[in-house]
Amino acid sequence: MALRRLLAVHAHPDDESITMGGTLARYAAQGVAVTLVTATLGEEGEVIGPELQGLTACMSDQLGGYRYTELRTACAALGISDWRLLGGLGAFRDSGMIGTPSADHPRAFVRAAEGGPDHARAVAALVAVIDEIRPDVLLTYDADGGYGHPDHVTTHQVALAAAAGRVPRVLAVVRPRSVAVSALAAMPVPAAYLPAVPADLGYLAADGDVSVAVDITRFVEAQRLALAAHATQLELIEDGFALSNRIAQPGSDVEYFKLLTGQPMPAGPRADDVFAGLT
Repeated sequence: MALRRLLAVHAHPDDESITMGGTLARYAAQGVAVTLVTATLGEEGEVIGPELQGLTACMSDQLGGYRYTELRTACAALGISDWRLLGGLGAFRDSGMIGTPSADHPRAFVRAAEGGPDHARAVAALVAVIDEIRPDVLLTYDADGGYGHPDHVTTHQVALAAAAGRVPRVLAVVRPRSVAVSALAAMPVPAAYLPAVPADLGYLAADGDVSVAVDITRFVEAQRLALAAHATQLELIEDGFALSNRIAQPGSDVEYFKLLTGQPMPAGPRADDVFAGLT
């Protein structure tokens, strides 16, 4: 069988580790050619802890460069050697949350959304990667970006536009609602952290929409090492992690995906392989 190729397209450093780190580590360990494309450096992110607060956009605006090094360490933990910034380092900037002034920055990635002035440029940059590596499967977000962040929504739109006619299958990372509810009910919340509700997790989907359930049991530790690399953005806790909002989120030994476009999964039980049925 020819070498399988997998492309993951994300908005910010840490998204790859939070949403599908175990899946990426599993396929990298199996010898699949895994490529990660990240759209921005996450310049508008908050910073956990007092030591590095001066890195933020409202201070020295050096967070993006720092998160670049965090991404490099996380990729090493996941076994990913081919990781890139969309269009090159600094081509696009973190837009921040909805309604923030950072969305007006001339390099804000939200300008690459459908109908935006930079959409064609972003799509062309991703098409160049696709034409180079020829992935069998592309992994990204669902249409709402998982939790509505403008850069995640834009990433979905750019990824679908670039993949059209070029990638045999495009999948979105999701959480089945029933799985999220069960995981939250079973999770012990450490003192000083807040309990989550399903809406806090994002990426929720109806159980019937899930096409693939990837067992990452053997790669949970690799994923946790990758998460730990993103120390400005999250803290590891028992059986999970917390972002700067200190809401405790559960980990998982399965990562889930739904079909967006391309060749359907084989009929029968839910697939456990993103490449299932591809010729």
